[in-house]
Amino acid sequence: MSKKLLIVAVFSIMLSACMQTGLYEKITFMPAQKWEYAFQPEFKFDISDTASAYRLYFLFRHDNAYAFNNLWVSVDSQLPGDSVIRTERFEFKLAAGQNWLGTGMDNIFDHRILLYKEPVRFSKQGTYTVRFRQDMRTDPLEHVLNAGIRLEKSN
Repeated sequence: MSKKLLIVAVFSIMLSACMQTGLYEKITFMPAQKWEYAFQPEFKFDISDTASAYRLYFLFRHDNAYAFNNLWVSVDSQLPGDSVIRTERFEFKLAAGQNWLGTGMDNIFDHRILLYKEPVRFSKQGTYTVRFRQDMRTDPLEHVLNAGIRLEKSN
């Protein structure tokens, strides 16, 4: 009995050491695979550990027919209990020449793009809100499947 328990414990430790899970990850599906200006996915996550640093990623999935090699996104963020909304604009490079930079399977491509070079420290405990708006010249932006956010503790 103890030998089986030991094997299960060792296997569990090995499995958990191999998996890197984010503290928070959520994606939103685009209606009809089009990202319209008016559609602004919003994500809320809780922070209780203000001493740790975090990496924040923008998640983006599109099909091979996506017409651009980049994506402009405005990001609105709001701190817990604050009425002020901070807006930043990002350009994400999605392709180099004819090749997509994300990982692909068949004709679907995933991008996990780091928002800030340096890890972020959250100053307050509580619920943070982040909202994404596509900021390209085309509305709607076609062949977009998902947009999302990933938050993980920095090592």
